[in-house]
Order: sequence, then structure tokens, then C-alpha cells
Amino acid sequence: MNELFIAGPCVIESAALLDTVAARLVDINRRLGTDIIFKASFDKANRTSISSFRGPGIDKGLQMLSDVKQKYGLRLLTDIHEAWQAEPAGQVVDVLQIPAFLCRQTDLLVAAARTGRVVNIKKAQFLSGRDMRYPLEKARDAGASDVWLTERGNMMGYNNLVVDFRNIPDMLELVPTVIMDCTHSVQRPGGADGKTGGDRRFVPQMALAAKAFGATGWFFEVHPTPDQGLSDAANMLELDKLEPLVASLLAP
Repeated sequence: MNELFIAGPCVIESAALLDTVAARLVDINRRLGTDIIFKASFDKANRTSISSFRGPGIDKGLQMLSDVKQKYGLRLLTDIHEAWQAEPAGQVVDVLQIPAFLCRQTDLLVAAARTGRVVNIKKAQFLSGRDMRYPLEKARDAGASDVWLTERGNMMGYNNLVVDFRNIPDMLELVPTVIMDCTHSVQRPGGADGKTGGDRRFVPQMALAAKAFGATGWFFEVHPTPDQGLSDAANMLELDKLEPLVASLLAP
């Protein structure tokens, strides 16, 4: 099975939340024959407001992610925002993710590539799919052997994103693994009175449309009670809706 799935809460809120989500992913993997990668951020350094919750920080956060790997056997993905974070994060996780706003940061790309881990570069909200050849070149020049690219929409005026699904086949000309970020693409950045809003109703449609355009992977931020989530609450998919959506994407 070649389909790639990434899922987990936007940010590490508690060990209990990580356990709840990880246990569900293990169940889904067993029933559907998938190998969903567990995602959570130890620090959300790009929150809209200075008062927004950021996470437990790198030391505690990486320990909590390591506990998930040891307990549940899941592969892990987390994002990094500064070059110095790449080495310690790379000792714990399987995939280092470069946030969209930072995908042109040369030092960050180089540091991630030098860890030897898979590097997932999210396409900036101001770039086209074809523009991603340049971040890709930076990572490959630094030694990355496996680079993924992720579509997450483009800015459409203020506080709104649209997805040009043509970016998916364009990026497939660059790399074999192109992922659709189905939850961040329904964001309304900074559009909810000091935080990012959005509309999770459209997550399934984003996923299915991306499949039609040839996406080879899907990224979902999930939460058992997303409206109570401490980051990206409006966009995260309800955890109990993940399995049927994954099943629909696996269907011929």
C-alpha cells in the first residue's frame, strides 16, 4: 500500500491527549492496514497572538513524543522552526517538517537535511507548486535523500486561503511524494479575533479533490474534541471521523 497518512493533534497539550490519539491511530492501522504517522508539535512558534498556547517546549515535548513511539510503535513527525532544533528533534522523530512560512529559510532546510531524516517541506502560502523546486534543491544539496512536499493552500486576500489543486501534479514532477494538508488548507489565518479561524466541514472534500489530482499522501490534524483544542481548534477534524475518511481515500 503506497498511500501515506499523517495525523495527530496540532500541538502537544497533554500526555493524555497524545495517548488518546495514538491509541486510535494504532486501531485504524490494524483495521485498515495503514501505517499512519503520528504528528504533534512541541512548540507552535507562529501563533497569531503572544497570549496563545504554544506547547510544552522542545525538551519536554520530545520526551513525550519519544514515549508515544515506545508505547505505540508509531512513526513520528514534528515541525521545527529554528535550525538548532533539527538535531535533537531528528534523534526522536522519523520526519522533520518545515512550516510553510519558513520553507525558504536556507539554514533551517540545511539543518533538517543533515539529520538524515525524511524532510517534509510545506509549500508557502505565497508560492506556486513549481516554486518548490528551490526549497527542494536546498534540502537535496545538503544531503537529504527523501524529501516530501505538502500543499496547504495559498492566500486569497486577507484572512482566507484557496487551494489550487494544479500544484499537486506540478510538485509531483519534482518529487514522488506530494501530501495534501487537508486541515490547514481550510484555515482563515488570523481571522478569528486574535487567532486563526477556519471551517472543518470542508476537510473531506479537500482530501477527495487532492486524490483526484494525484496526491500520494494526506495530512490531518485531529482531536477528540477539536473545539476545545488549544491550537487550530476550528480546523482540526474530529478524531472519530478520521477512520471513515481514510477508508474512503483507500477505496479504488
